[in-house]
Amino acid sequence: MARVVVLGAGISGHTAALHLRRKLGKEHEVVVVSPNADYNWIPSNIWVGVGRMTTKQVTFPLAPVYRRKKIDFRQAKAVAIWPEGSGDSDRPAVEVEYTLAGRAGETEKIDYDFLINATGPKLNFAATPGLGPDGGHSLSVCTADHARETAARFAEVIAKLEAGQRQRLVIGVGHGMCTCEGAAFEYAFNVEHELRTRGLRDRAEVVYLTNEHELGDFGVGGMTFEQSGFVTSSQLWTESLFREPQVKAVVGAHVQRVEEGKVFYETLQGEEGVLEFDFAMLLPPFKGQDLRAFDRAGQDISDALFAPNGFLKVDADYTPKPYEEWKAADWPSTYANPSYPNVFGVGIAFAPPHQISKPRKAANGTVITPAPPRTGMPSGLMGRQVAFSIADMIQKGAAAPTHTASMSSMGAACVASAGAGVFKGTAASMTMFPVVPDNEAYPEHGRSLKDTTGEIGLAGHWVKHFLHYMFIYKAKARPGWSLIPE
Repeated sequence: MARVVVLGAGISGHTAALHLRRKLGKEHEVVVVSPNADYNWIPSNIWVGVGRMTTKQVTFPLAPVYRRKKIDFRQAKAVAIWPEGSGDSDRPAVEVEYTLAGRAGETEKIDYDFLINATGPKLNFAATPGLGPDGGHSLSVCTADHARETAARFAEVIAKLEAGQRQRLVIGVGHGMCTCEGAAFEYAFNVEHELRTRGLRDRAEVVYLTNEHELGDFGVGGMTFEQSGFVTSSQLWTESLFREPQVKAVVGAHVQRVEEGKVFYETLQGEEGVLEFDFAMLLPPFKGQDLRAFDRAGQDISDALFAPNGFLKVDADYTPKPYEEWKAADWPSTYANPSYPNVFGVGIAFAPPHQISKPRKAANGTVITPAPPRTGMPSGLMGRQVAFSIADMIQKGAAAPTHTASMSSMGAACVASAGAGVFKGTAASMTMFPVVPDNEAYPEHGRSLKDTTGEIGLAGHWVKHFLHYMFIYKAKARPGWSLIPE
């Protein structure tokens, strides 16, 4: 009998757990450890944040799903990994601390044959003084609860606008090293759409604040599209979206601090500015969860498993080198830790070898460059492929991972909502291949022109709405769930 422990029940971890249970016989155990009782389809949090959906529409309890699928669910957070065993036991183990009511604070070591770290990011609001909804001065849509609070504050803005008061709404990212610019972009345009449909747009100023050096970078170094025989850039494509609704953009910005009603920032050009606001939704930077690692004797060996940012080291090339020497081959494919090959990191939990966007610094040395996005479709693919590899190693005796999912050889599709509504909604639909540019395979643009596209329109909104229900159906492991692609 083998036991596979999955840390985290987001897109990557939940996907891995369901596929492992599907692939492995009943004699093998699949254990999921997550501090959260509910699954959250995070891409739809933006609709919660403008009041178009409720938290119940984007979440569901995990325990009934895992009970039905015969997966052992522990509502707990992982605090330490013992990859060589501990004390008298030579069995690798993960130490967890329970968050479940009645057991909160209890710790336990769960031994494993294989471990998947899919813990996702720690929302690092503390990186920017005053950032965030918990003791700070800005809002978030990173969790369903954050989005619900944001919706309530947005409703207050609506009421003030209806009373004739002008309002400034600042939406974007709250640090120079943030990722997930796409989520900030989506939320900004959903807010703009709501204001316009309510006839309040002329009283509100919407400002988009981003660390991208130009619009359309999205943390992937921008894209080149070919449409109707014409070649255009994602920068021009995105700028056109901002032009018509008159959303002001502040690009290449690092937020220094947030005070009540004020955002202080600096730019790549060395300028400093202050944005006064009535409403601010600013996404935080990410870091790895607070996980440590110990050898059997109890010595701290965290450096062998984790990069300085807390993300798990995998089969990537972490050799420091100039931007011009970065290659697609630097990126991991199996997601196994080189020191402990039965430990895997997937989704946001793995440490990227470098940024995808070109690194940039302000005159004073402040790094202002998006971190690589690793969410959504790529995250699900990683979880599935690692699950397949582990199943082969358990059942077929494979000596090494048998499946790969490199971001430099996979494509991704993104449908970014630009306003909800059956007849008036719209979305920006993008595909890219590969996610990480491969300048050797595609020397002109780094990506395939045929497979890298951008479209804007109502149809994209219908697709995104459909995907919301389809992926929640899949996450609930309903009949035929495995036929739905990641």
